[in-house]
Amino acid sequence: MILRMLSLLLKPLSLMSLPAIHRLGALLGRLMFLFMPQSKQLIVENLRQSHLFKDELSLKQAVKSNIEESGKSILETFAIWQKSEQELVGLIKQTQGWNDVEAAVQAGKGVIFLTPHLGCFEIASIYYGSQYPVTVLFRAPKMKWILPLIEKGRTRTDVTLAEANTSGVRKLMQALKKGEAVGILPDQIPSAGEGEWAPFFGKPAYTMTLASKLANKTGAAVIAVFGERLPKGEGFIVHCKRLEDGAIATPALLNKAIEKQIEQQPTQYLWNYPRYKLRRHALNNDTAGQESNSPDISNHDYK
Repeated sequence: MILRMLSLLLKPLSLMSLPAIHRLGALLGRLMFLFMPQSKQLIVENLRQSHLFKDELSLKQAVKSNIEESGKSILETFAIWQKSEQELVGLIKQTQGWNDVEAAVQAGKGVIFLTPHLGCFEIASIYYGSQYPVTVLFRAPKMKWILPLIEKGRTRTDVTLAEANTSGVRKLMQALKKGEAVGILPDQIPSAGEGEWAPFFGKPAYTMTLASKLANKTGAAVIAVFGERLPKGEGFIVHCKRLEDGAIATPALLNKAIEKQIEQQPTQYLWNYPRYKLRRHALNNDTAGQESNSPDISNHDYK
């Protein structure tokens, strides 16, 4: 019942144009952070920590822009979950580096897509899935009643979801062995035992080991990808860049690769994501800089 009501409430978004969604999203962002000063402060702190903006004026402008982009991200996500596949693919106005994607597919060793919380991180998998199968790792929400909406919204075109657990990692390995693609949010905070501390814009962040281990074990092509949000709701550009072999061999190198992606569109990164914190029941902060000895879900044999 709750899911049905939510779907009805979100239905108008599927009828709105992207420019209208983004205008409303920018307003939502401003209102949200007006009443969420702690979240706004987190954006300020993380942007300052990044050292991507060299003076207070540019930092202030970046914070304002990021607040609006955050609101756009929320509404466009709900809209994407409701819109038709044909309409979504039509929102892609340009791709960059797609030749690298095609070459990786033809090589037949599998493809690992790294998509951080940058720009529209829903659109890239849908676009790829319109041409080839892809299995995307995701973490189930705490509010279980919304899970069917997420599954329905994200499994359009030829996209399959794999939950972030042993069974899900097995799905990723199976897809790679078949020469298919997998998608990972590489900056998602892992649970205890599933990560290592590594610098992220100069500050220790608990970073997943899964992406590095999958790349090291399988020899799959690693491609950094994100959907740049164009101004005035004009659509998206899907940016793809194949990384060199060994480019994410360790969590520290993985973070370096993520940083390079963010530098392309820093105001479209989700800076209010608590990147430097741990999930509940994870390791204590005083273990920063140390590797966990807890079992990692990617250490299992997935034959």
